[in-house]
Amino acid sequence: MSIDAHIPRASAWQRFRRDGAAMTGLCLILTTLLAAVLAYWLAPDHSPYANRMIVELNGMPPGHRQTFLCLRKEDPPPQAGFLRRTIEGERDTWNYIPITSWQQVGDSLVYGQYLDEGVSERQAVRYDPSAQRITEMRYWLGTDKYGRDILSRLLIGTRVSLSVGGIAVLISLVIGILLGSVAGYFGGRTDALVSWFINVVWSIPTLLLVFGITMALGKGFWQVFIAVGLTLWVSVARSLRGQVLSLREMEYVEAARALGLSDARIIFRHILPNVLGPVMVLAASNFASAIVMEAGLSFLGVGVQSPQPSWGLMIKENYNFIITSRPMLALVPGFAIMSLVLAFHLVGSGLRDALDVRGG
Repeated sequence: MSIDAHIPRASAWQRFRRDGAAMTGLCLILTTLLAAVLAYWLAPDHSPYANRMIVELNGMPPGHRQTFLCLRKEDPPPQAGFLRRTIEGERDTWNYIPITSWQQVGDSLVYGQYLDEGVSERQAVRYDPSAQRITEMRYWLGTDKYGRDILSRLLIGTRVSLSVGGIAVLISLVIGILLGSVAGYFGGRTDALVSWFINVVWSIPTLLLVFGITMALGKGFWQVFIAVGLTLWVSVARSLRGQVLSLREMEYVEAARALGLSDARIIFRHILPNVLGPVMVLAASNFASAIVMEAGLSFLGVGVQSPQPSWGLMIKENYNFIITSRPMLALVPGFAIMSLVLAFHLVGSGLRDALDVRGG
């Protein structure tokens, strides 16, 4: 890859803006980012990890409406502040009982407790308006096999995909830029050694390498960041090596050497700023790859662990519904993965055209 270092930033942005597909992808990414930040405010279930289990409502179809009798907990948790709810959610202060009917009879509240489709049980409690309330909820995307709201878990799962993508790309850029620039600038034995290491890592199947790193580090949220990041740096290093090999012979680099500037300053102040175009395109592509890898790891059970929501984990928990009358319970997180990955590829393609990054 190569890039014209003299393209003005303003004109590059103008070309990017004229690319309708790239702008659509950027808008989708920004919307997803906003939804991730405000997930606990947008989600109908604002409990931590959207983990409100109502097992009677397992596998409900999209659009299902349900009436609840809410009973205040004997020892309700304190109300969470704005920042804490934004980050962690807010624990429920009510117990949710699904009901089919209710009426007040004297000082008692008589209701039919929902047990299964077409099955209910008559119950009664002493009526206390300060500790009881009747409410109706709508599950826009249905419920999973544990009776949890799919829409809420989809919104909160957005954080996992964006976090894994962002941190994994950061790790891959740090390693890739460091090794690629060192190999390309110094050449000789240094280039041969780094190139050998790059080729060894490149020869290992990506999924196998991710599995190996994950097994070594253990299952979990943070381990996925490292595992995915340590597999994406190779493409960055290979691209940067070729870029730096061509730029190190340029006249301005020779002039910097003649002025006695250090190698580190020449690399980071004079060479790297001129290869940011290919790096940005690769970052967008690697972000999409990281999202797919995280979803795959979570689906296979070695990534994010329940009850923390992840789009891949949601597919795993609901994929058996694909062969039933409710396939959308598993297809919805799949569509979310597909849409976000497509958005990053569209942005990457727009950046390549706007910055005049081309193969070579």
